[in-house]
This record gives sequence, C-alpha cells and structure tokens, in this order.
Amino acid sequence: MKKISLLLFVLLTQFVFSQANRFVYQVTMKTDSTDRGNIKTETAYLDVTQGSSVFYSEKRVQRDSIFSRMRQTGTMNFDRNMMENLRSYMDYTIDKNSIKGTTTFTSRVGRDQYSYEEDRPLDWKILPETATIGEYKAQKAETSFGGRKWAAWFTTDLPFQDGPYKFAGLPGLIIKAEDAKGDYSFDLKETKKIAALPELPQRGNIIKVKRKDYEKQEKAFRKDPASFMQAAMSAGRGGISAPQFRVNDADRRKQMEQRMKEEAKKNNNPIEL
Repeated sequence: MKKISLLLFVLLTQFVFSQANRFVYQVTMKTDSTDRGNIKTETAYLDVTQGSSVFYSEKRVQRDSIFSRMRQTGTMNFDRNMMENLRSYMDYTIDKNSIKGTTTFTSRVGRDQYSYEEDRPLDWKILPETATIGEYKAQKAETSFGGRKWAAWFTTDLPFQDGPYKFAGLPGLIIKAEDAKGDYSFDLKETKKIAALPELPQRGNIIKVKRKDYEKQEKAFRKDPASFMQAAMSAGRGGISAPQFRVNDADRRKQMEQRMKEEAKKNNNPIEL
C-alpha cells in the first residue's frame, strides 16, 4: 500500500509539473505612510514550472507590451490616460530557481535595469494554527524579512514550496501573506494552467549588482530622480534614446523634476523598509 501511495504521489507531481502553473494574486499596498487610506490594489502572477518560478505584475507586462510596440513601429503616440491606469507600483520581477536555491530581484532605477541575487534567507516559524482559506486548508507561519514581520498561510493541497514576492520554502504554496502593520498583503485568487513560462520584455541592458549596491542606487534616485533620468536619456540607456525624450527647455525639466519628486515623496512606504 505504501508503494502504491508513493507511486501515485510521483505520478501526481509529474502531472502537476507537465505544464506551467499560474497562481493569480491580489496585491494590496499602502505606499504612502502619510495617507493610509489610499490603498492601491494590483493583480500579480506567480508562474511556476519544475525548478523555477517568476513573480510579476500584470500591469507592468501590459505597459511593457505597449512600449515595445511603439519602439518597433517608431512612433511615440499613446493614450496618456490609458498609460496612467497601467502604472504599476510593483515595477519588478522576481525569479526563483529552486534547484540552485537562488532568488533574483530585477527592477528599474531611473531608466536603468538592476538585478541582484537575494542574500537574506527566510527563517520561517511554522505555527500549529490552521484555517480554511477559500477552498484550501492552510497552516500559519511567521517570519521577519525586509524590516517587516510577516504572517503567511500555506497549503499542502498545492505541492509547491513557493509563494508571492520573495516568499518560499514552506511545505506548500503560500496562498496568503500579510505584514504585521497591514501595509502589504498577497491573496491567492485563482489558479490556472499555462503552456510555459512567459518571456517578459527586457527593458534595456540589465546591470547586475549586489543587493547593498542596488539599495544605494535606489536611495540616490529617490533623493534626486531628475538627475538619474537626464543622465539615462543622454546615454540612451533603458531602451530609450535621447532624441525621443530629450528635455529641451528649463520649464519642461522643472515640471519633470517636480512630478518625480512628488511621486518619490508619496511612495515613502516600500515593501522593504
């Protein structure tokens, strides 16, 4: 009987991984600590196949697709209202390789793409508390990561030691995660099969750095975003050339600087403190 049960488990696992699996999460964010009533919600995908996964925002892919078409056609005409609605507060992708045990974070700073390998392990404490979340029986676990305390609920009904954002390493898929302050949460809403992991558009060359160096670049960008943008435009980095987006007069530059400073000021409560 034990041999039969083991064989069934192996066959089930092979069937599950024969296609890529997409887990659709609702992500809730309070990015402005001075306006906690301003809650932003986005849809994100965790696409999993045997040995690897990628986590990314639905809006980010939609925006990238539009910009890619514009570069291919050589036109920069677009609906500003539509693009504003597709603005993502999750401008990153997270690739996990369970075989190598690596988690790679890729995001934009100014017009440059930076990538680093996560060097902080997740130290989970699995608790006896259980609950039914949606259709799944789940168990609670806790960890501290990125300056926040997190509670996560995982289910062994889905045989994936993975989860949203950088979270992974529990004995089942993480179907819910929330920080102790209630600023960020991830809730599984849907599961589906897809043919394969998507090829996400790459916006320019990726600069590989250490995590600490990425954090320094991000901090410098928040302090003076306009200088970062102007330097990238002049150098033609990030897949955008200077002639297309050159700031030609002082008034336009001042408007750009003011807008970017206001955005940076409002996004003062990142997921990692």
